[in-house]
Amino acid sequence: MKLEEVKEDLGQDVSLEMVLIPAGTFVMGSPESEEDRNDDEVQHLVTLTKPYYMGKYEVTQEQWEAIMGKNPSQIKGTNFPVTDVSWNDCQKFIKKLNKITEGGYRLPTEAEWEYACRAGTTTAYSFGGSLAENDANIIGERIKSVGSYKPNAFGLYDMHGNVFEMCEDWYAEYPTGVIIDPKGPAKGKNHIVRGGAVRLISCIARSSNREKGGGPNQTDYTMGFRLARTITT
Repeated sequence: MKLEEVKEDLGQDVSLEMVLIPAGTFVMGSPESEEDRNDDEVQHLVTLTKPYYMGKYEVTQEQWEAIMGKNPSQIKGTNFPVTDVSWNDCQKFIKKLNKITEGGYRLPTEAEWEYACRAGTTTAYSFGGSLAENDANIIGERIKSVGSYKPNAFGLYDMHGNVFEMCEDWYAEYPTGVIIDPKGPAKGKNHIVRGGAVRLISCIARSSNREKGGGPNQTDYTMGFRLARTITT
């Protein structure tokens, strides 16, 4: 499935690639039959009424440095995902990014993240019912450059493994019924992170798996993020 892609010039020969994700309806969460599922993955129907852009890759260290002027990551690599940044740090990055562009950049909602990760699939992973080590950076020794593995059907890379990806939402139990454009609760204690990470077993990288990323100032060497962008025209 080939979707529209756009590229944002950040200066210093650094660019940001985004993929247009179509509006649609999907079943969020996992069936009770899914191996290693958690109780907080109750299935419910979600409709995303508007298309949006999603980062083709996790935000890299060179992209972060182009906007923020320094690289906080413990494990350095120009094309590695930026890590050791908090949810609040991401908001500062986004604010600066929106000032030098036409705006609309933000963290994805949890529903947008899972919809983009699944890319039309209903299996535990976007690649099927299981995830092999050559499908994603899991059970590995170190973070790798973004795009080191094959993309999902939407053309998004590393939705499984490499680093956890922060979402906009606070963690909470899922609402019931049919939900339209969910954004999570207005406040909470932990922000959601998705996608699993290096050195962790594959089940944590399932499309439906939810993890508490800590408070808004929490950082970790396995935690990064991917941008979303609202279509403003």
